[in-house]
This record gives sequence, structure tokens and C-alpha cells, in this order.
Amino acid sequence: MPTKTKQKKIEEHSFQAEVTQLLDLVVHSLYTNKEIFVRELVSNASDALEKFRHIQLVEKETFDDKLELEINLTTDDTAGTLTIQDFGVGMTHGELVENLGTIAHSGSKAFLQALKEGTGPASELIGQFGVGFYSAFMVAEKVKAYTHSWQKEGEHLLWTSDGVGSYQIETVEGQRRGCKIVIQLKEEDKDFSKADTIKDILTRYSSFVQFPINLNGERVNKIEALWLRGKNEIKEEEYTEFYKFQANAFDEPSTRMHFSADAPLAINALLFVPKTNMEKLGFMRMDAGVSLYCRKVLIDDKPEGLLPDWLRFLRGVVDSADLPLNVSRETMQDSALVKKLNKLLTRRFLKHLESIAKKNPEEYLEIYKNFGIFFKEGITSDFTHREQLGKLLRFESSSTEKGSLTSLADYVERMKEDQKEIYYYFAPNRETIEAGPYLEAFKTSNLEVLYLFEPIDEFVMSHLNEFDGKQLISADQAEVQIDDISQGPGEPLSRDEETELCKWIKKQLGERVDKVTGSKRLVDNPAIVLNADKMISPTMRRMMKAMQEGVAANPKVNLEINLSHSLIKNLYSLSKTEDELAIQVTEQIYDTALVAAGFNEDPRGMVDRIYQLLEKVTQR
Repeated sequence: MPTKTKQKKIEEHSFQAEVTQLLDLVVHSLYTNKEIFVRELVSNASDALEKFRHIQLVEKETFDDKLELEINLTTDDTAGTLTIQDFGVGMTHGELVENLGTIAHSGSKAFLQALKEGTGPASELIGQFGVGFYSAFMVAEKVKAYTHSWQKEGEHLLWTSDGVGSYQIETVEGQRRGCKIVIQLKEEDKDFSKADTIKDILTRYSSFVQFPINLNGERVNKIEALWLRGKNEIKEEEYTEFYKFQANAFDEPSTRMHFSADAPLAINALLFVPKTNMEKLGFMRMDAGVSLYCRKVLIDDKPEGLLPDWLRFLRGVVDSADLPLNVSRETMQDSALVKKLNKLLTRRFLKHLESIAKKNPEEYLEIYKNFGIFFKEGITSDFTHREQLGKLLRFESSSTEKGSLTSLADYVERMKEDQKEIYYYFAPNRETIEAGPYLEAFKTSNLEVLYLFEPIDEFVMSHLNEFDGKQLISADQAEVQIDDISQGPGEPLSRDEETELCKWIKKQLGERVDKVTGSKRLVDNPAIVLNADKMISPTMRRMMKAMQEGVAANPKVNLEINLSHSLIKNLYSLSKTEDELAIQVTEQIYDTALVAAGFNEDPRGMVDRIYQLLEKVTQR
């Protein structure tokens, strides 16, 4: 007697109208990058495993209860397929229809309505099976979902669709608990059936999924999501290993900041400062290196606006469950929330640096020497954090040894009781500053001057403007007020002689100088030019010219002369007896003072005059 074979039961279903719209949206416009479908399906699988783990806590019996909680991916480039299997909760017949045939259950209907009307942010749909699932149809000719519910009495089911307008559900024996999705890839998308392609995608997007992810039997996600663990539980070598993996680095970090907060935002962050500044070594501009995650799933490896541009040297991870994302998990829609994240992260990191500077100054100075240029960039571009950044600045000064740096706060601590300004001066190096005329009066008056060596420093000081209520002012500014000092040996010119000589010099130099006066700040040098333009220093002038910014051809300066200096007294006598020679000497004094101030950008005329003067001297 022939045995009866069990008849397969195949049901035909039509997608709900909204599903058809959603499928069209997903396949043609929602996702900008096809590879995202791997991330979506892996995230759904992780959610299914997490749900089953909770079920195990309350249910005595479950189907296939010996299975490991893991996600397995299998590639077959011969057949052109990709299989993703989890041993999670699985689905019943009703759940297949509800989750994959309709969208009212998942809340996506409201999302579609918002898209149509163009009002309000999209619903947050991360982790909701049935939406990310449809991303498979970007690359699939056909999708099969084999499943068995966690319930022992559940059915062995197969859901099949080409994503056009309908799907089938049938019973098939031999299914394991959970869900196995088999994607038959389109011809143009068969690259997703190659192991190397899928491994690269998994490494980029799903490295920190909490369950093991195996690709063709090999574990892919070997690094833990350290940012979600307590600091006391993590060993130093684990931090280093994580940094090297996340930053694709070979060195060790110079410092790290690991923190979590529940308010005003739920956030976990792990940020590292590298040991090497690649821009300083002459490499191209660094790209932002802090990735944004939501519940351990990568949202964006270079999120715009998450941190200010001047913090682009940081490496690490920020994870927030509060992010309102669009359905593709690809973009953040609430710009106000991004600004809050930016503000919170930046302030916490700056406080972290302040703490290091206080507790371990040597460690901070190493960070500053490598990355201080970024803090200076922040002062010139980020008004919100300018004051905090000012506390992190370090400079040499007239009160420090060569190579030793001091902070603005320490400078203020050492200030004279009646001092109201913080003085600074720029030159290429310490030797140039100390050999020049500008420090004479400050040394005699026991006033400290900060030494600035980098061209950006003057921009930094002009943007910072003040610190702790004290105005920052360049030592070469005409407005600097210093108590009268002794002007060296010898009797100075009388008041009448001073007036006469200053008037004569002004006549010879004309519009090249605003004023000519006797100096109250010179000891050993015969003359000095002072910048009469508060807005533009010599260095800033050169930089503006290099950028082809419009600046006046001649700098606005005052000339001060040392009335006790023999050269100035001799010039006074010479102006009465040898007018032509006196004019040449005046021009030379002026040009030499310009050179000392950094204003003389074309010394050819000065060189020719020196030769003429030498010729006249040798003829005597």
C-alpha cells in the first residue's frame, strides 16, 4: 500500500498597500549605500537574540534550547547568495504576516505619513524587525526567511518574496529556532556573495554587536564595546587594543576620556588623544575620527557636527540611545540634539584636559606640544569654548627658562598688584625677542612678557582679547603705558632739543610715521617703531598679504627715539651741519627699527643706503 506524502501548504498573500510604498522607498531612495542592508539584518538578528535571552529568564521550556546565542553569515559566490541566521525568538505564522506583510504594527505607517506630508522628524525605528528587513530588496532578486518560533509547539515556516507585490508562506520541516534569511542576489550585486566584501562591512558597522558574529564559521567581532563597560572593569591593555582597532593605529594613546551620562542625554563615550599629530608631520589635514553609534550599531563613522572641527585629532566612539534617526539609520534629523551632543562632549573633554594639566603637568605638556595648535585654532573659530581653551594655552615667557612653558593663569598669579594687562610679543624665536629693543622697558620695570613663536599666536591673542579680566596686549603696541625708566648713561637732549629733533625727523619721514617722540621705554637701543594699528600686527599683515587680503601699503607706526643715546644726540648735531647725511642717517635709523619690528619686507633700499653711508664714512 503506497504511503501518503504530506501535502505542502502554500499561502499567497499580498503586501499591505503601505508596505508596497515602503518597499519602493527603501529600494529606490531611502538608503544611499546598498551595503547598509547587511548592518540592518545583523542588527535585527541581534535584537531577536536579545529578546530570546529575556524569554529564557521567564519561560521553563523553549524550542531548540541548546543552541548558542550567535549570528552566522554564509557566503556562496557560486550560487550568488548570502545567508544570515540567528538563533533568536523566531516568528509564528501570525508574526510573519504582522511583521513582514504589514507595517502598522511597527509604527512605520506614521513614518510614511510624515514623509508624505513633510512634517516632523521620522520615528525612531532602530531595532524594529520588518523595516530594516526590507533593505535586503535593494540587492535581492528573491528573499527567503526560514523560521521557527521559540515556542515548542511552533511551526516550521518559510516566507518567500521577490519584493514586487506579494509573498508566500509555506510549511517546511527541519527548521532551527530563530530566523534564517537567504538572499538570492541580483546579478549586479553579486559582490555581496563574496566573503571579503561581507567581512569588511561587518567590521565597519557591526564590530561591537554584543553577540558573536561568525562569517563562514570564523568569528568576526572580537573587540568588545568597551564604552558600555565600567572603567574599573577594564584593563589598560584592553583600552590600548580597542584604540588601535577603532583608530586603525599602531601607536598607543597619550590619554583617554571614558564617561557616561544619563542627563541631559543618555550617552556613553570613549575618546582617545593619539601620541602623534599627523598634520604636524606634514601629512594632509586629518579627518574626524570619532564614530557615532546607537546601541552599539554604527550610525556614522564621520558624523558632521558631532564635535567641532578643531577636535578632529580625537579618535573614539560616542554612543547614544537618544538619537532620533531616520528609518535607514543613516542620518540624524534633530540638529538641536546634535548641537547639545557637541556642547556636552566638548566641555567634558576640555575639563578632562584641565584636570590632566593640574594633576600631571608633564603629561599635559606632551599633549600640548603635539596638539596645542588645534586648541589655538579653536580659539580663533569657536566662540563658545574660547574661554575654556584659553586656560589650556602655554607659552615661554621672560620669567621662564628656555623651553619651559607657562599658562595664562600662572602669569596672572605673578602679576604686579597694579598691573592691568597681560603682555606678549611675537618673534621667530626667544633669542630674537631678547636681543630686540621691545623688552628693555619691561625688564627694567619687572613686567613679564609672554613669548609667541608661531604665526597663529597673534591671531589667537587678538581673538581671546582678555583672560581673567586682564586685557591681552602686544609689547610693541603704541598704547602700552610703562613707568618712565632711566635711559642709559649720558645727559639726554633737552626738552627743546627733543621737540626740535622730533619735528625735523617727522618732516623727513613724512606720512611713513604717525608720530615721532622721545621714548620712555628704551635703554640701550637708539630708536624703536611702535605699532599704532591695534587690529593688524606685522605678522598678521604678512599673512594677510600672502592671502591677498587688502591691507594698507605702509604700516601705521610711531617712531620713538632714545634721547640719551649717542647716535640720536649726534643726529641732532648733524641735522644742523650736514643736512644730506643727516637725512640718510634718519632713513637708516627708521628702516633698522622697522626691521626689528618685523615691518620691513623689502630691505633692498636699506642695503643700498648702508653702502652709501659706509662710503662716506671711509672717505673721512
